[in-house]
Amino acid sequence: MRNIFLTLLISALFLTTTTASAQRANNLSRKEKNAGWELLFNGKNFDGWRQYGGEAMPANWTIEDGAMKVFLAEGRNPGQGAGGDIIFSDREFKNFELSIDWKAGNMANSGIFYYVKEVPGKPIYYAAPEIQVLDNENATDNKIDTHLAGSLYDMIAADPKTVNPAGQWNTCVIKVKDGKASVSMNGKEVLTYTHWTPEWDELVENSKFKNFPGFTEGIAKEGYIGLQDHGYTVWFRNIKIREL
Repeated sequence: MRNIFLTLLISALFLTTTTASAQRANNLSRKEKNAGWELLFNGKNFDGWRQYGGEAMPANWTIEDGAMKVFLAEGRNPGQGAGGDIIFSDREFKNFELSIDWKAGNMANSGIFYYVKEVPGKPIYYAAPEIQVLDNENATDNKIDTHLAGSLYDMIAADPKTVNPAGQWNTCVIKVKDGKASVSMNGKEVLTYTHWTPEWDELVENSKFKNFPGFTEGIAKEGYIGLQDHGYTVWFRNIKIREL
């Protein structure tokens, strides 16, 4: 009887904790509101979001358990996106602090973009920095350290020990102020860098972006927030931002 009681108690505590966590998702505390934070996703619909270069949300995005979910589009192979990259298009941001929770599916690969500019005929990554989202253990693109989760993609590597495995939530915070940027994963700072400097130019020169005019001519100083469809399942929630 005692064992049954303990089992029921543990189950009740777990359910309470899980329910409380779900209730906190996609909500701002009074303290956050006073600090200037605002939600970019309400957990119920895609208000404010649309396809990069399009007018509506792509078909391979849905809302599941209060999170945005991108998944492999019909007729595509894993790793093959369907033009489903999206942006929050209500307005552009210059100096900001962005916080976003993400969870990778098996082998997942995606990204969080900022300073996105829509260039006709060019992909979302043509002229926008990307913070990598990845299943570090099983993704096919896990052989290069600057391609692991939390990294400034193909430019600066993040500490992979700060990233939770596929199936678990991670919190990424990106802060940009007057060109100075920092990125944290699950509460630990993993990157610092400064845009529009000789050091930044060197990072570009040593990356796959060295022949991208969007980077070599200089990335924008403000732009949209974007999320990538790379042909894998990834969830996003608690997307919030404050202008600095």
